[in-house]
Amino acid sequence: MPYTAPIAEQRFVLDVIADLPGLAAHAAYANASADMVTAILDEAAKLAQNEFAPLNRVGDTVPVVLADGVVTLPPGFAAAYAKYVEGGWAGLGVAEAHGGQGLPFAVAVAVQEQLTSANMAFALCMMLSQGAIEALAAHASPELQAEYLSKLVTGEWTGTMNLTEPQAGSDVGALTSRAEPHADGSYRLKGTKIYITWGEHDAAANIVHLVLARLPDAPPGTRGISLFIVPKFLRDGTRNDVRCVGLEHKLGIHASPTCTMSFGDHEACVGYLVGAEGAGMRAMFTMMNNARVQVGLQGVAIAEAATQHALDYAQNRTQSARFGHGGKAVRIIEHADVRRTLMTARALTQATRALVDLGAAAVDRAHVGHAESQGLADLLTPISKAFATDIGVGVASMALQVYGGMGFVEEPGAAQDLRDARIAPI
Repeated sequence: MPYTAPIAEQRFVLDVIADLPGLAAHAAYANASADMVTAILDEAAKLAQNEFAPLNRVGDTVPVVLADGVVTLPPGFAAAYAKYVEGGWAGLGVAEAHGGQGLPFAVAVAVQEQLTSANMAFALCMMLSQGAIEALAAHASPELQAEYLSKLVTGEWTGTMNLTEPQAGSDVGALTSRAEPHADGSYRLKGTKIYITWGEHDAAANIVHLVLARLPDAPPGTRGISLFIVPKFLRDGTRNDVRCVGLEHKLGIHASPTCTMSFGDHEACVGYLVGAEGAGMRAMFTMMNNARVQVGLQGVAIAEAATQHALDYAQNRTQSARFGHGGKAVRIIEHADVRRTLMTARALTQATRALVDLGAAAVDRAHVGHAESQGLADLLTPISKAFATDIGVGVASMALQVYGGMGFVEEPGAAQDLRDARIAPI
């Protein structure tokens, strides 16, 4: 079934829970008028429904391919990304001073929810780029912002976050990637990073890697970590000494290139320092906190998509009635327990959307000087990530129960016959 963006539900949460009218009263968010937000959600829905959603199945069956350090996306992905760039969606929640549209993070979150519900594997690209934009806007020098931030805001380039290393795992302080100062003020990086979402692909002209590494005299632990920009292509157009050497094959997001990245195989990986030496973790946490909210949002998005699919199935699937209904076949949505399951899924989805959007609005208010909102944002960011992802898994499980045993069938015979006919008994 096609995805339908839940615009009415999103507007309710934005207006009542996130208090979008109150946000729009601030000069920084004056562009977020009711009419403007309605138009944005309507147009985003078209992009999600018409461009992203049809590629979801394509990306699942035709995964990304790595050959000679180059990752090729499934058919249609690059063209859909070009439409995303053409629409100016990458700069939606970015300040006008950096070339963005100056809309609240809460509005950008609503758009990202639609894209993620339609195609989570694809939307991961936008999620990481948005975090890179926020980190560079907060910590990069004006010169680096002019060169790299501007292209990320337009969407012409995409961004990544490079923390994890094979020997360190979740212990970021144990990373061993090195950065050596160079005479021209740049650095030469060397190391390996794993689990890099959208670390290599063919949809954008350049990829801006944000990489944590140590300077030669850096102290141990997180205090000795600095942050660097490492572009895929250098200023003169030549390829930097950074490449994808492997792909992770993650269940459900086969179209998302989750990469193992190697920096400096030929001792020529050029990078540029972001912020002060030794302040890498502080700068990266700006990006990580953005990602935490967005990961929680994935739970909302997946719950919404799962509920929509289960509802469509229940409304169309008929079953021979052994008891009641005069022995006639009925749609399974008429069974009380199926209705209970669907209503529970819908309630959990909307409640979790409210939690995530409330946190996003708190981030917005903190940006305009509300001290108490910063405390709320700090509280809700990890809660949203943990709770919303759990809800996404739980609601998806409920949706599978609506399908019954057929929810786990992939064989074209049984599954396709059921999708076409929708009459076989459970």
